[in-house]
Amino acid sequence: MTHRFDPTSLREYDIRGIVGKTLGVADADAIGRGFGTRVRRAGGTRVAVGYDGRLSSPELEAALVGGLTAVGVHVVRIGMGPTPMLYYAEATLEVDGGIEITGSHNPAEYNGFKMVLQHKPFFGADIQELGRMAADGDWDTVADDADKGTVTTADIEDDYVGRLVAGYAGGSYKIGWDAGNGVSGPIIEKLVKLLPGEHHLLFTQVDGNFPNHHPDPTDEKNLVDLKALVAEKQLDFGLAFDGDGDRIGAIDGQGRVIWGDQILSILAEPVLKEIPGATIIADVKASQMLFDRVSELGGTPLMWKTGHSLIKMKMKETDSPLAGEMSGHIFFAHEFYGFDDAHYAAVRLIRAAHMIGKSITELRGAMPALVNTPEMRFQVDESRKFAVVEEVLARLEAEGADVNPTDGARVNTPDGWWLLRASNTQDVLVARAEATDQAALDRLLGMIDDQLGKSGVVRGEQAAH
Repeated sequence: MTHRFDPTSLREYDIRGIVGKTLGVADADAIGRGFGTRVRRAGGTRVAVGYDGRLSSPELEAALVGGLTAVGVHVVRIGMGPTPMLYYAEATLEVDGGIEITGSHNPAEYNGFKMVLQHKPFFGADIQELGRMAADGDWDTVADDADKGTVTTADIEDDYVGRLVAGYAGGSYKIGWDAGNGVSGPIIEKLVKLLPGEHHLLFTQVDGNFPNHHPDPTDEKNLVDLKALVAEKQLDFGLAFDGDGDRIGAIDGQGRVIWGDQILSILAEPVLKEIPGATIIADVKASQMLFDRVSELGGTPLMWKTGHSLIKMKMKETDSPLAGEMSGHIFFAHEFYGFDDAHYAAVRLIRAAHMIGKSITELRGAMPALVNTPEMRFQVDESRKFAVVEEVLARLEAEGADVNPTDGARVNTPDGWWLLRASNTQDVLVARAEATDQAALDRLLGMIDDQLGKSGVVRGEQAAH
């Protein structure tokens, strides 16, 4: 049996596509066979499998399990739950890998697969290898049905929720929680019963149609309901989650958004009191404010490449206890296995406010007033996207510009900074800029336009996210 994936489904960090168009049950079966073969060839025998609340997830899960058992791998089904619960299962159960079926923060028609093998991220070349194995039919086989893998179940939801609050030493607050009809809903319902304070919940019923708003808390328009709840009930702050529970969003008591890098700057303070001088990692899209704040607190700031798998690998390399991305992925290595868990990040944010002794609103209000762009994405031919960035870097170097080439070109100027990088997953260039005022920001945008124009790219209309 051979199968060729639609190449658009093979991303840098996971596999994702539109169900019925670029992703289907045949892909799920092939992924199970390929991943199961990789597990067996690494000496393993057991894989944990979970899935999110999308309408297509159960049928994809069944096909995935079928593919895994067909090559002799035993499957531990943990059922419907968030991606971090799958990561927790892989870290604590006697398994050799894990797969979560999830479309993450994408629209309802999408779905996909996030994977971990032997407690390490499974991404990049590993994912491309699954595509090659599927095309070549390079899968293990079993002699007969008796050699196929078995299927068992494990109910770990209560254990996972209990671990989220183990040793909790936070304060009592009035908090709004928006699960966005994603798979975090049941977790939040159980979690708030274990936390002190007053809690008001929105959209905790899992619904793969996402009838209330799109489950991406990094887009401010998806926080409208949470802002209204915080205002109506006069809450201290609000928390929101994406479709599979690995991205967190937040607002303060005045309804101001607390972006991913700002959340990280709050979380860094108690971590650096516990581990003085520790390395705190953020991706290249994060504000300079964050890196300055980490230095001010006595930590070692490290700017790294965007991508949750890349961040996880860098954390292990540098022994970093805390890392995060603008996208709302927050990682705690020293206390929570090093994976991105929005629920645990929420608990730690509550705890951080208590330990610092200031309200979330006070902490947000004390942050520098900066103006910045959202993430801007511009269509470019796949064959040109990395070449354009290299051309820009070469010109900037020739001009003697202050450039950080960690992931694309991040350029520091007296006005602030701007970033241009190639997306790892789409045929787009990604840009962002931050300055002290609008006039300075306009000058930075002019620099981006100038560099793109010299490489034959017109910034013009943005590409779809």
